[in-house]
Amino acid sequence: MQEVDKSISVDGRDIRLKVGLLAPQAGGSVLIQSADTAVLVTATRAAAREGIDFLPLLVDYEERLYAAGRIPGGFLRREGRPPERATLISRLIDRPLRPLFPNWLRDDIQVVATTLSLDERVPPDVLAVTGASIATLLAEIPFNGPMAAVRVGLVGDDFIINPTYQEIEAGDLDLVVAGSPDGVIMIEAGANQLPEQDILEAIDFGYEVVRDLIQAQRDLIAELGLELVKEPEPEVDLTLETFITERVTEPVQQILRQFELAKPERDAALDQIKEQVSEAIESLPEEDPVRLAASSDPKALSNTYKDITKKLMRRQIVEDGVRVDGRKLDEVRTISCQTGLLPSRVHGSALFQRGLTQVMSVVTLGTPGEAQELDDLHPDVEKRYMHHYNMPPYSVGETKPMRSPGRREVGHGALAERALMPVIPPKEDFPYVIRVVSEVLSSNGSTSMGSVCGSTLALMDAGVPIAKPVSGAAMGLIKEGEEVRILTDIQGIEDFLGDMDFKVAGTDKGITALQMDMKITGLAIQVVADAINQARPARMHILEKMLAAIDKPRASLSPFAPRLLTIKIEPDLIGMIIGPGGKTIKGITEQTGAKIDIEDDGTVTISAVDGSKAKQARAIIEGMTRKLSAGDVYVGKVTRIIPIGAFVEFLPGKEGMIHISQLADYRVGKVEDEVAIGDEVIVKVREIDNRGRINLTRLGIHPDEAAAAREAATQ
Repeated sequence: MQEVDKSISVDGRDIRLKVGLLAPQAGGSVLIQSADTAVLVTATRAAAREGIDFLPLLVDYEERLYAAGRIPGGFLRREGRPPERATLISRLIDRPLRPLFPNWLRDDIQVVATTLSLDERVPPDVLAVTGASIATLLAEIPFNGPMAAVRVGLVGDDFIINPTYQEIEAGDLDLVVAGSPDGVIMIEAGANQLPEQDILEAIDFGYEVVRDLIQAQRDLIAELGLELVKEPEPEVDLTLETFITERVTEPVQQILRQFELAKPERDAALDQIKEQVSEAIESLPEEDPVRLAASSDPKALSNTYKDITKKLMRRQIVEDGVRVDGRKLDEVRTISCQTGLLPSRVHGSALFQRGLTQVMSVVTLGTPGEAQELDDLHPDVEKRYMHHYNMPPYSVGETKPMRSPGRREVGHGALAERALMPVIPPKEDFPYVIRVVSEVLSSNGSTSMGSVCGSTLALMDAGVPIAKPVSGAAMGLIKEGEEVRILTDIQGIEDFLGDMDFKVAGTDKGITALQMDMKITGLAIQVVADAINQARPARMHILEKMLAAIDKPRASLSPFAPRLLTIKIEPDLIGMIIGPGGKTIKGITEQTGAKIDIEDDGTVTISAVDGSKAKQARAIIEGMTRKLSAGDVYVGKVTRIIPIGAFVEFLPGKEGMIHISQLADYRVGKVEDEVAIGDEVIVKVREIDNRGRINLTRLGIHPDEAAAAREAATQ
């Protein structure tokens, strides 16, 4: 392929495309660059494998730490398992790309995006999304694109396209919008409680730029002499579909109208109809076309039956305006909430249930040293709020091996984390590291929003002073021609049959997180607006039910949560607290049982389950770091005696010496004649010499000074 170097101006910032230079054996490749951030994106297609009845699309985002001039940590000193953020970017690329491949395509397709250079001002993720579209077009894979993505930030009152990391951090919005020629196809957003109207304006603002990027891709393809590949759908033998449709339409419709049926009962009834059809096919002669069609593909009967059931469900919603459980389109399922579910050794817990979806969230409070260290290309080096999501197979009544969290679990946890981050108290007000784990105990739609609701309850149960409670709702959509129906609080079967999964979370003030994924090739901005606006009353209804269970954070923490005390010392005193080889800080820990974390700015956080132990450690550190002045008076204890004087610990961890000449206002023959080890004495700081040694005296202390010192020692 000929080399092309093309620049696109996007809101005053150039995006540079290099085609035909790198990865010549990949189906298609592009180096997409903005400032000094450069991402190589490739797309490769292989022939379909036998027996595959889905699109085997694999999307991988790879980070190389050399991109930021860094060497990986660990024993091997090379990249290993992808960090969580890389997994999330892989999903970000996959979500707008997947719906644009034709439904009939079964070829193996792999898209790989590798960040080769990172400018700390320019995030690589949206570049990778747009690059995936370009690479797919260059590979001449059937594709209903082009597709592109941009990030929209909000700093002050101004929207910014593809903001820098610093602008994202300083702003109130981090929104990624991806679109195709048919409309918006994916949205991912975190916001600082922004009103719905602001979010909609940001989406519209971003999609205008997406259109420009789509046109730039068309221009590039034309410049290379290529064409957009849109192969016609292969002809399908309708013999089996016709046979099944004639036999199942009426009985399936009857079941779908039995609104009183619970999910297990409805599923069992539908399975029984499928079994009856299977028996009818088996009774046909072996040479019958229907039986031949069914036997040629073991999955043909099941897939065809699912498709027919899906069509009938959609028709019922569009034509009758009623759902399989009898709810209206904007109706939320029954909600129940419970806090303090687990014993207080768990720092906070709650159970949130909406219909058959049940999520238990558990909060653990930790010390600053337990923050998660991040080893990826993002500028952040640690995370003090972590949200983890687990969905075991029993939650959907299945049995299968338990594995480590997959992309779905990572993605759902990240969404709930993003929804709650705007209300988590700042470190200065609440220095704890917070981990929330959401355990999905039963799943029937929108477990991620159930995690948001359950975790809000659990955080308040733990006494975390969140700014406002957060609730969330999942919206769905059915689009048949020009007819569009938006569904509130979708359940599992509606997620399966629908065209959109739209999750909205926020407080009564505004939106904190938003995620939209499509199964169709795009959606008009107005329909997106209708879905966002319809979600608000649902969120407020859910929030009302949550606040009935607990309306504010508890006044006190669990007795088993660590007690944290924070003090500030001069940074140049950190070495003194740590001591040679950590000897001093280890000694304080052994003496008090408290854990001590020291940051580079001199912030010292002391933690212990027993608050008195934390106070003891704080007193030692305060004593060691207190600035002394000549004339200060203290109560101390004699710790050592030498021929020329006595050592006195007058503050925790702080010693000074009384010279024998300063023990009394008369000549002292032996130190032991005046004091013994363990004696309590009143001392005054006489001087601090140029080596930092503290010289004490017992002379010249006024009775009022002695009384004040005794009173201070008892506090």
